Order: sequence, then structure tokens, then C-alpha cells
Amino acid sequence: MFSKSRINEPGPKQAEADKAKAPDAPAAKPAMDFTASAPKAKPAASVLSSDLTVVGNLKTTGDIQVEGTVEGDIRAHLLTVGETATIRGEIVADDIVVNGRVIGRVRGLKVRLTSTARVEGDIIHKTIAIESGAHFEGSVQRQDDPLSGTKTAAAAAKAE
Repeated sequence: MFSKSRINEPGPKQAEADKAKAPDAPAAKPAMDFTASAPKAKPAASVLSSDLTVVGNLKTTGDIQVEGTVEGDIRAHLLTVGETATIRGEIVADDIVVNGRVIGRVRGLKVRLTSTARVEGDIIHKTIAIESGAHFEGSVQRQDDPLSGTKTAAAAAKAE
């Protein structure tokens, strides 16, 4: 029904003639220029909403904000446990902010329990802050490298 005709398309000679007519016209800019690379923006935190229940482990090099329920271990760079959140499992992150409930071990370089936090389990940390009003049942242990998951040599010798 329809056919493509080359009558109106400029050929190589027509394109050269157009260039000769307008030598001082600016060159056509490509539709998409992928040569310039802008600095990559840090991706936003992944959010698990309050109506979401996850059964299984979560692992990322990025940030996670949990508002729902997680039954499993979580490993992240920054982990924020929201006020409505419940986590049953071990959490490991560089920075951990607990506003909600955690049932299990907490391992982090920086651990912060806010006034609404409810933690039932051991906390292994490099630095810790516990606000007034936070509920905590368990032991607290400082380690230089709490993310490794192994006891320090001094702690291992003391346990024997």
C-alpha cells in the first residue's frame, strides 16, 4: 500500500551541496551524546514499605530502609530500621540506625539505638549510641572490626 520513495531524501551529493551553502552554520548536534560522563549520583536507599513482609536474606552494597517485616539476615552499607519495622535475624552494616524492633544480633561499625528502638540480641560494634528510652536486652561488645564476624584474638583467648 505504501512504499518508500527516495525522491525527497538527500543523497551524498545533496548533503555536500547543503554544507557548501552554509559553511558558517553550526554543526548539527547528535541526538544523544554519550561521550560526556557526568559524575554518578549516589542511588537512593531501597525502601521496604510497612505493608511488606520479606522472608529470606537481603544483601546489598547500598542503603536499605526497612519499614515492614524481614525474617532473615540483612547485610548493607547503611541500614535504617523504621519505627514500624520488625527484623528477625542478624543485621550487619557499616552504619545501623534502629528506630524499630530487632530480634537478633546487630553488627556494625556505627550502631545507634534511638528512643523508640527495641533490640533483643547482642550488639557488636566499633562505636555505639543509645538514646534514653531505648529498650535493649542482650550484651554489648566493642570490636575494631565488628563486620568480620570473628572474635578478636584476645576475646578468643579469654573464652578458652
